[in-house]
Amino acid sequence: MQSTKQGTRLTGLSEKIFLDRYALKRQGKYGVNVGETVLVLVKDDSRFPQKEVGEVTAVDGDRVTVRLRNGETWTGAKELVTVAIETTPEQMWKRLAKAIAAVEPTPEKRAEWTEKFEYLLQDWKLVPGGRIAAGAGASDELTLFNCYVIPSPHDSRGGIMKTLSQMTEIMARGGGVGINLSSLRPRRALVRGVNGSSSGAVSWGGLFSYTTGLIEQGGSRRGALMLMLNDWHPDLIEFITVKQRMDKMNNANLSVCISNAFMRAVKEDLDWELVFPDTSDPDYDQVWDGDLDKWKALGKKVDVYKVMKARDIWHTIIESAWKSAEPGVVFMEYYNQMSNSWYFNKIICTNPCGEQGLPAWGVCNLSALNLAKFVREDENDVDWDALGQAVEWAVRFLDNVIDATPYHFEENRQNQMNERRIGLGTMGLAEMLIRLKIRYGSPESLKFLDKLYGFIAKKAYLASADLAAEKGPFPMFDAEKFLQSGFMRQMDEEVREAVRTKGMRNVTVLTQAPTGSTGTMVGTSTGIEPFYAFEYVRQSRLGKDKQYVPIVKEWMEQHPGEPLPDYFVTAMDLTAEEHIRVQAAIQRWVDSSISKTANAPADFTIEETKKLYELAYELGCKGVTIYRDGSRDTQVLSTEKPAEKTVEKTAEKEAIPSNDGTATAKKSEYHRRPQKLTGATYKMKTPLGKAYITINDINGKPFEIIVNIGKAGSDVFAMSEALGRVSTLFLRFGELPDGNKAKLLI
Repeated sequence: MQSTKQGTRLTGLSEKIFLDRYALKRQGKYGVNVGETVLVLVKDDSRFPQKEVGEVTAVDGDRVTVRLRNGETWTGAKELVTVAIETTPEQMWKRLAKAIAAVEPTPEKRAEWTEKFEYLLQDWKLVPGGRIAAGAGASDELTLFNCYVIPSPHDSRGGIMKTLSQMTEIMARGGGVGINLSSLRPRRALVRGVNGSSSGAVSWGGLFSYTTGLIEQGGSRRGALMLMLNDWHPDLIEFITVKQRMDKMNNANLSVCISNAFMRAVKEDLDWELVFPDTSDPDYDQVWDGDLDKWKALGKKVDVYKVMKARDIWHTIIESAWKSAEPGVVFMEYYNQMSNSWYFNKIICTNPCGEQGLPAWGVCNLSALNLAKFVREDENDVDWDALGQAVEWAVRFLDNVIDATPYHFEENRQNQMNERRIGLGTMGLAEMLIRLKIRYGSPESLKFLDKLYGFIAKKAYLASADLAAEKGPFPMFDAEKFLQSGFMRQMDEEVREAVRTKGMRNVTVLTQAPTGSTGTMVGTSTGIEPFYAFEYVRQSRLGKDKQYVPIVKEWMEQHPGEPLPDYFVTAMDLTAEEHIRVQAAIQRWVDSSISKTANAPADFTIEETKKLYELAYELGCKGVTIYRDGSRDTQVLSTEKPAEKTVEKTAEKEAIPSNDGTATAKKSEYHRRPQKLTGATYKMKTPLGKAYITINDINGKPFEIIVNIGKAGSDVFAMSEALGRVSTLFLRFGELPDGNKAKLLI
């Protein structure tokens, strides 16, 4: 960081993120002046563009010369330049504090809360959600809500196009969107009006995904989309496996909504029916909205399309998540049992990152407390008083956002005014644990997390109750019904009594978002995640950037030559089970949900993945996502490790064919897979259908072969997968001169 007249200037990737995503700015085509700080598009790539920060040194007509922060000089068109109006966080904090306090009822209150909000924002104690940071007090009418869930599409061409239009309008103004596709009739179902058949829910999901890739939000990022499907839908298997092809739905996150009944069927090895309403019912077009329980409650008929073993479906979900990190799983029935809005607003989908389950027309209203700012290292403890005050002020900040934001759909405004949903979360948890010398994922950490997040939950609920006493409860509040939610049943009596006597200003208060961009900008750990690595490469729309964790640099400077203590752990140092147990410990005290990834090594098995998902359900997680290292062709975070082979030698000997056909004895050496490999995928025609063959290499030598033919779950798919594994094992054992193993395989 560097001090300027305007405040403290960020450096490196932090500055790039700040200027690109959150600072006020204008397009260069509207004017560029010498000396201005600008963001330059130095590499125009549709998938991974590269932007750099610099200062304008010359302007010649439509051409601009910029001295970049890395010392290089760039000259190009004005239209490739974005001019920063705000260049420091202090400028942004003043703008945000004034804008969010502006909805207070009196001049005295506005002055009081402008000062308090600015103090809360200073030094990144509270980090607002991205849309708040970018839009509050700005001239553009950008939404201050990060994400939305819109109603499931009406099962008609007009209904689907209406949903597409709603999604596009929201994304164009900076919001991500969640859509549950379960209202759409399955593939090959009869469409009577045109005497044809439906292409199915998954195909229409592909349309939503494709459109998302075309939208740039508020000039600073691409659209974000979550697509969900319920566990009873006949297109379920197609939905589960669609992302095993990397060219399908790559602009959407996918999750399956799982019921308690399905999990019981898995446990007891029961059959599971894939069903859909009778589309010939005269009330179908007027009544059907994707809620199967409501349809059945009306005495309406459902058609059984297929019966499968629940365990076979579950295995397909697990296998697909193991292969491609998707779909995620949301335990939606349990979610609704815990939901404070259970009695008036059913949760139907989550936002794109999964931390906020929402009803139709629901919104994400997010900010995060930076826990690393509330550590008293001299006492090896949390600054509980400061944290408690920050929680109280942050609840009011987010409640004010509801009244400060523009609403582009009246349905959003009505829903949010009726429930006043907010989501206060945290970032910097991993840094806090390191500063307190507690190992992330350890039994000690789980005990501490229960205390920490229980404290935050209690303070947040008491603050919302106090706001209800001051400004009134949310209109749909019913004390007795509210207190019957699964979440409120576990709250202590002080909170329950405050809610009973004062009411609640907000239907939900707490959410744990990923905070990927904001956490990186601030320089701390993101969300509730551990540090991915202490040195890593971050791939984003700003390009590739090598990152070093500040707290590690700080510790090494204070302890030169000493190894890091054992409480310095990264995501890959933890077991996947430790990831899930941390999530479960925090979920107990979060009334919405959590965006959390259970990182697993490349050799993590399908069976281990299955046990992990079932553990998450048993521990009360509302959802689960696993990322097995290397299971995607690209990833946001990666480490730069040389592609060297880790060798485990055994005492056994193996016979290795030589060029002349004789056998030579050599010690058997098994070469373990490194975390990162490169290669190519080839599409070939076979008598059994198209084959996709991936060959990954190390230093030009084939090291791994992956073969996919047919649909997941079929015999040919299993055989082709086995062939790839056997071929890979052959490549990894022993040594031969270059090319010999490949020749033997061919």
